[in-house]
Amino acid sequence: MQGRALNMNAVPYSMLEANKAQILRKMAQYQTIYRYDNIMQLDFELTTRLRIVEASYLLYRSGVRFATFKESECNETYWLRTEKGGFKLKENVLPSVALNDIFFNGSLYAFECAVAIVMVFYKGVLESIGKRGFNQLFTNLVLYSGKFDEDLNLQNHYGYDFLEGDCAYFKNPDHHEDTPQWQGENTIIVGDDLYFGHGVGVKSAEGIIELLNKKRKENATESAYLTSYITRVGFRYLSQFYVHRDVLVEVDYDKLPLVVSQIGSSTYIG
Repeated sequence: MQGRALNMNAVPYSMLEANKAQILRKMAQYQTIYRYDNIMQLDFELTTRLRIVEASYLLYRSGVRFATFKESECNETYWLRTEKGGFKLKENVLPSVALNDIFFNGSLYAFECAVAIVMVFYKGVLESIGKRGFNQLFTNLVLYSGKFDEDLNLQNHYGYDFLEGDCAYFKNPDHHEDTPQWQGENTIIVGDDLYFGHGVGVKSAEGIIELLNKKRKENATESAYLTSYITRVGFRYLSQFYVHRDVLVEVDYDKLPLVVSQIGSSTYIG
């Protein structure tokens, strides 16, 4: 590790409230090395991860319903329902207004789990970069499975460095052919062994697997399982729009790049 090493105790507590510190400790335990150009990028990622977790619980309590694409519903004041069952932002509607409506008028909406994940990602980003930046970036929102604005800059990889705010996928290989919606479950990691999935709620990995196993075909032999496929928001790219990017910090973090790692029993950023 090049450059000056800083013990994490030297980082201002205002930058590392309890939940952020918890994520940092997890990052330090993994073999993965997390690099940042500056402390602002790190703080943006930690903040946005927590905003995504908050958005997951907000969506969970919003009253939205699970539905296949064929049966999806939306508030037509803000969205046009497409032929495939997705939602397209109406002209002259602010993206932030339409997105927030899903979370606060959930009873008007029904959709499947992959769409819910993208909604939660968008909401977490909105709360981190603010309405002005969000409305500039996401002027043509379309909510559909596998469809997202390139400015969300989603990153996919295989691994087991699961962190709050990540999307983790549970696969159900022996699902019944008549219910393809149960071939798996997209979830947001919201805590230690806690996952939010639209249509299943907030459960442990064991709880989600147990539920998916009830959706298998007759005489199924292979259990559902948590895969190593992880999807993350493009934190580095989006950090340039961070509403707190100009906040001064008390420690000199001008040594680049930053690396979160573990040496002995201490956690360092250096």
